[in-house]
Amino acid sequence: MNASPPSLRVLIVGGYGIFGGRLAELLANEPRLTLIIAGRSLTKAEFFCASRPVRARLLPALFDREQPLEPQLQALKPDIVVDASGPFQAYGKEPYRLIEATIACGADYFDFSDGAAFVRGVTSLDAAARQRGVTILSGVSSFPVLTAAVIRHLAGAFSRIETIRAGIAPSPHAIVGENVLKAIASYAGQAVPARRQGQTLLVHPLTETCRFTIAPPGQLPLSSTLFSLVEVPDLLLLADLWPGVRSVWVGAGPRPEILHRCLIGLSLLVRWKILPSLRPLAGLFLWANRILRWGPHRGGMFVEVGGSGHRGEPLTRSWHLTADGDDGPYIPAMAIEALIRRRLDGIRPEPGARPATEALTLGDYDRVFAGRPFAHGTRDATVEAGLPPYPHVLGSAYRNLPPAIQALHRHESSHSVSGRASVERGKGLLSRLVGALVGFPEAGADVPVRVSFEIGRSQGSSQEIWRREFAGRRFRSVQTAGRGRNAGLLDERFGPFSFGLALLAEDGRLKLVVRNWRFLGLPLPRFLAPYGNSFESAEDGRFNFHVEIAHPLLGLIVRYRGWLVEDAPR
Repeated sequence: MNASPPSLRVLIVGGYGIFGGRLAELLANEPRLTLIIAGRSLTKAEFFCASRPVRARLLPALFDREQPLEPQLQALKPDIVVDASGPFQAYGKEPYRLIEATIACGADYFDFSDGAAFVRGVTSLDAAARQRGVTILSGVSSFPVLTAAVIRHLAGAFSRIETIRAGIAPSPHAIVGENVLKAIASYAGQAVPARRQGQTLLVHPLTETCRFTIAPPGQLPLSSTLFSLVEVPDLLLLADLWPGVRSVWVGAGPRPEILHRCLIGLSLLVRWKILPSLRPLAGLFLWANRILRWGPHRGGMFVEVGGSGHRGEPLTRSWHLTADGDDGPYIPAMAIEALIRRRLDGIRPEPGARPATEALTLGDYDRVFAGRPFAHGTRDATVEAGLPPYPHVLGSAYRNLPPAIQALHRHESSHSVSGRASVERGKGLLSRLVGALVGFPEAGADVPVRVSFEIGRSQGSSQEIWRREFAGRRFRSVQTAGRGRNAGLLDERFGPFSFGLALLAEDGRLKLVVRNWRFLGLPLPRFLAPYGNSFESAEDGRFNFHVEIAHPLLGLIVRYRGWLVEDAPR
């Protein structure tokens, strides 16, 4: 460990672009930094520096990577050079010119490269970097740094890792950089190497797809997302770290899905040799990304590992992250942020040139994640598959609920509970008609309640039939852990209607939030879905419930609240 430096000069090439600008914003509160915002447009660099209140020192600079590089670097005197420009797949016959000039000037170097060949090939400069005593890390972004950190976090439960699957689902409102879209257009449908069947085989990005639901335990999940294969360093580099891996698959899930499907279709035309490349369409993709956007402003990421546990049993574990609002797009820049903050603390990576797959741990991300609207956690699909519906959906968050809530939902055989409740009913004619058709109870205070649970299995999953009786008035529903597009949700069915419910563990309560609804299996409009403040809680060790069902057009249908205790065995 070296002594903490009083300050650092960080040159960000492409500093006013999407990735470079986000990195500068992440570091802008650090007064020990001088951030040199550089690019081919001095006007853009000056505007960027003048438009942000910061504690760091921002300096605009003209930097042209097509001109001799060493004189430019010597004039700017950086301690660290960050290449945030790209596209790295198009750096031509001398892709490492900037790195070589950085080594010659005695500075460290990090980049955002998403090109597998570029990142893997940087090791050719290892001897020169070691001799100069500088650190060269390539691919310092979500892929492969965060993915590798997550896999190390999950790996302790495995004796052998055989498959790795990962994906990122950006918010539909996040702006994607022009160079990123150029890179995607350049490799879409083309043949690229990846780890498959235990060897390196050719695959075709954006023509292979899968669905996955990003669902951190006890948090609001993303909707089921379509991911398509992308060309990232992980496809080869993760097998270098875990040689027993037979398959690595990494995808992106851009939304809206209809535009994503159009991109997949065009990529298939390249794979089938009908189109030579999508590169000429990069401008169209940029326009679509900035104009055609709708849906919740949320994004996420997942990493899933499959293999064998220490007793030889099949095992699948996954890590899930969701990010709300404008914070999610900053995640790719947080790896370089973490390395620069570690450098300010006197922690510098070993000299040499290499991919950045071992640069950070998941714990290092905790510092840069802190204070942001991120939710993340780990799931064990092998264990969860055999659990009752609520523990299955909640995963590890179930253990943090009050004992009274856990006790109600952990039974594996039929049982019943009893208590008292107060009931309110809506006043409107249609509201009362709907309530009567479902069998909801009439209004009343101190109403006797009994709920019986019939435990069984349906399609290989645990199923619970809830029979509720309020002063002799009965209604029932069937609850199961969601499958397919409802994965990560609780499915509850009332007759021909079914509802996908998110289970949120917050402040000692279990909240139930309607995410979708269907009639006879057919999706119904989300804006017409029932809603209400429904939750379970515990008071003095006793289970409490508060259920509110309302409709945008009908108003309140029913609201009932009360308590329940376990019936004595018969």
